[in-house]
Amino acid sequence: MIAVIGAAGRSGAALCRALRAAGRPFRPVVRNAAHWIYTGISAEAVFAELDNIPELARALAGAETVVSTAPAGFTRFVLQAAPGARRFVLMGSTRRFSRWPDPVGDAVRDTEAAFLASGRAGLMLHPTMIYGGGGPDHVRRLAAALRRLPLLPLPGGGTALVQPIHQDDVTACLLAALDAGGPGPEALVVAGPQPLPYRDFAAAVAAAAGLKPPRFVGIPPGLLMRLAPLARPPLLPRIAPEEVQRLTEDQAFDVGPMRARLGVVGRPLAQGLAQTFRTA
Repeated sequence: MIAVIGAAGRSGAALCRALRAAGRPFRPVVRNAAHWIYTGISAEAVFAELDNIPELARALAGAETVVSTAPAGFTRFVLQAAPGARRFVLMGSTRRFSRWPDPVGDAVRDTEAAFLASGRAGLMLHPTMIYGGGGPDHVRRLAAALRRLPLLPLPGGGTALVQPIHQDDVTACLLAALDAGGPGPEALVVAGPQPLPYRDFAAAVAAAAGLKPPRFVGIPPGLLMRLAPLARPPLLPRIAPEEVQRLTEDQAFDVGPMRARLGVVGRPLAQGLAQTFRTA
């Protein structure tokens, strides 16, 4: 049996739907009953606070495989609460590669180190920016901004590379990781098929959303970081200073290991964006 921690979140719910469609038994583990009901998935959930090890252990009892799509900081509790699990599939983030000070990146790096040192069998997947699959995400936020703004300010002109991955491809990676085998812990980046400059990504989002080609204006990253806290939706989209920092560094990754290990080839961006806005 597969226990899915964070089952009410976007990636967790998508995985539960895929497991249900495949006829594979699973146990959703969630923190909030209302959030689980909102997913519309007809399966009985188990409720547990993820930092309460005895409570989490009861929720995971009997699970041979544990999947966690919860924030990486909870992974150490997951490992402690499931001593009998044979395999783990954990979600991290490519923020673990950021050169900027970042508490989230620090948590992912610490979690990865602990998992790799644990000797427990399984995979930790580090996805790039995830889009599609329903619910708010960077793509929908960006499209909303492009509808309102005559100019899109981008740090450094938007030349840094991004490599977004569609939610359905993340789900395919999670499913493949369940059966990937291997005796020990591994970490693996999962990303879209190829990187592109952020300004080209923004232009592709505009085209898929049926908007006019955006006009960009380059702004020094430091100035944009100082202005970010002043943004007030809906006139200006909210963006955190750390998000500005992330837009100044290349996020480009080799997807060869993902394809070789999981057999998943991510869909081209244009295809993923078309699918996203068909279901928006």
